[in-house]
Amino acid sequence: MIVVEGGTRKMVRKMMPLWVLTLIMLCAGPVLAEQAFYRFGVVPQFEPRKLADIWLPIIAELEKRTGFKLAMVGSAEIPEFEKAFFAGDFDFAYMNPYHAMLAGESQGYVPLIRDHGRNLSGILVVAQDSPVKNITELEGQDVAFPSPNALGASLLMRAELETIHGVTVKPVYVQTHSSVYLNVVLGKTSAGGGVLSTLKGQKADIQDRLRVLYTTRNMAPHPLTAHPRVPEAHREAVRQAFLDLASTDEGKALVSRIPMKQPGIAKLEDYQVLKDWGLDKYYVE
Repeated sequence: MIVVEGGTRKMVRKMMPLWVLTLIMLCAGPVLAEQAFYRFGVVPQFEPRKLADIWLPIIAELEKRTGFKLAMVGSAEIPEFEKAFFAGDFDFAYMNPYHAMLAGESQGYVPLIRDHGRNLSGILVVAQDSPVKNITELEGQDVAFPSPNALGASLLMRAELETIHGVTVKPVYVQTHSSVYLNVVLGKTSAGGGVLSTLKGQKADIQDRLRVLYTTRNMAPHPLTAHPRVPEAHREAVRQAFLDLASTDEGKALVSRIPMKQPGIAKLEDYQVLKDWGLDKYYVE
């Protein structure tokens, strides 16, 4: 084995015949490609420790199956995540549907994978013993949301409350879905916006103390996306690795925690309907 390092490179080249150097370069090409390094962003639906617990085993499996180095890049809050994908900081990113549309328009991010086993919708929860029976009773009340642009939990929810039901609430932004549910349970807000999958991800004692008051329209769920600078062959390798992983019993258990029931191919067209819902009025830059 010939090792070429730093300052010895020129000397080694002089000692080697040209045909040997050419052979080394040809053989090294695929290896270097397989060792490509990519930044992997994940929208912060949960607190950082739980998010890492869900995604790090999946990313490790994708690394094994592709040979790429994938580094998970955390974002403390959704606005921080948004700033990063608008700047094109992520090579791969799991994001909400509205983010996917915006990221596609601004940076050309390409959807790769989404759940074909369910649709996404926002839910509005109140305490189990709350006297509120109708969303009109929330007029002028404090309502917890993860952030202004969390799609089902906040953006679509606020839009529907106002444009469909004529209800104006006082938003209280608490960073994560888990914090929303806790604020409602503790009586700090009258209600809170989330999505069913994150509600089901809470501990039983939290779930048991909450009641779903309202559900929004459905949409295609969160996709895993890739920045266009990632070579198409590498995008396809990650897509196929994800599908192959999800076809195993162990893989199904891993991706179900995202949650993703039935991973399948995603397209940008899956999210174009969001343009017709007037959400830009409620999006906060």
